[in-house]
Amino acid sequence: MSAVSRALELRRLVDEHASLRMLRMTSLPVAAAVLAEHMSATTRMPVDDLHELVDADLDRLREHFPELALTGRAYCTEWRQAGLLRRRPAEAARGETYELTPAALSALRYLSDLQDPRTTVTESRLVSLAAQLHGLALETDPDTSRRIVALERQRDELEERIQRIRRGEEQTLDAERARERVDDILQQAQALPTDFARVRDRFEQLGHDLRARILDSDDAQRSVLDDIFHGVNLIADSEAGRTFQAFAALVLDPERSEAFADDIDQVLSRDFAEGLERSSRRELSGLLRQLKISSRDVHRALTDFARGLRRFVQSQEFQREREMRILLRQALAEAVPALGAVSPLHSMGELSLTGMTFSSISQPRVHDPSVAVASTPLAENAASPLDLAELRALVRESEIDFAELITDVNDSLAAAGAPVSVGEVLARHPATQGLASVVGLLTLAVGQGVVDRTASEHVGWSGQDGCQRTATVVRHEFHGRVR
Repeated sequence: MSAVSRALELRRLVDEHASLRMLRMTSLPVAAAVLAEHMSATTRMPVDDLHELVDADLDRLREHFPELALTGRAYCTEWRQAGLLRRRPAEAARGETYELTPAALSALRYLSDLQDPRTTVTESRLVSLAAQLHGLALETDPDTSRRIVALERQRDELEERIQRIRRGEEQTLDAERARERVDDILQQAQALPTDFARVRDRFEQLGHDLRARILDSDDAQRSVLDDIFHGVNLIADSEAGRTFQAFAALVLDPERSEAFADDIDQVLSRDFAEGLERSSRRELSGLLRQLKISSRDVHRALTDFARGLRRFVQSQEFQREREMRILLRQALAEAVPALGAVSPLHSMGELSLTGMTFSSISQPRVHDPSVAVASTPLAENAASPLDLAELRALVRESEIDFAELITDVNDSLAAAGAPVSVGEVLARHPATQGLASVVGLLTLAVGQGVVDRTASEHVGWSGQDGCQRTATVVRHEFHGRVR
């Protein structure tokens, strides 16, 4: 690879890789500190909880970083868009959770190594490297005689070492070298969560690729569909799937797990372990649990993607999506010839949507019963004696007093000895309820009197303001007693 091609490849890596994007962020100290404090490789935190924790941190950080003007929600959104956080649906409850991406884990690990550098070339690592190289050379040797000689030499060395231990000539590993090997083990273990996250992302990308292959397949090339219908798990049979299944079998095997746990307990019980830092002892004691959690998460992701892919095919959902892809491609193909006659900026008028209208889930508001609760206690008034005159006055203000009007009509008929009109009744008995009395007399005349539409008369009443008012109405007469 030439310098030019490598430089171009690195430039693309700098522009696209989320880890390098994080290292270029102006808010790198804050982002790295907050994410490292609250998140880890196996942490899945509810969205609202992380927002609250970041807001609490920002209240203290602004004393030293006054440029932090956004809220915790806004910074989490910015980190998610930068590829540092991934937002997923929660598995056990409603809502969503945040988790760190492999890029964020790599960047945080790099910063941790810069802040607390560890020796990278140690005696234990060189011994391990030499042993692995020797084993590789031995197992790949096609000459069986040389392999047998090498194995017999190893057997003799082991027997000689056993005899030295029985004679008490071989001492245990000194404390300094033992602590060095513990640090080497922990340093290798710290890379495992990031590797697990990468495997999980690989499974997810593989699932998307298989869905795309299904949508692009035709009746003549149905290998993917046939494999799925016959129960072949393409994700588990992939290179990443086989590698993970082998590691999961090693970690989740009960016998091997018990042996692994016993080895950790024995190492922590040795005298040299007292010289280890508290963080190293905690990492070593929780190493098996960390591996099991990471393995379980990836295994769950593998199972979910495989089941979702099979369900995608067996439910015939892929046929609808494939038909939609075909229609979209046809529309795009037909739009190409139209470019010569119609400008892309040509107005097409108002287009009505055929689907349903979507609205944000944040628009509905939960009913708060406390809003309807009175803010001040109700005053208790003492009961007063009933006043019939006041009660009658209240009734007269809301209703027409027909009993009084019937009495007035019958009294006017007895005094005149002949039919009387509404105006004549009002002249003899003024309207005590104003316009309401006039309306009441007209109502009685319509029901029990005679309406002469060929004649009219004037009626008058006094308003609440004391002013006299008159109106011209059709003549209404009473010819007999009303009731």
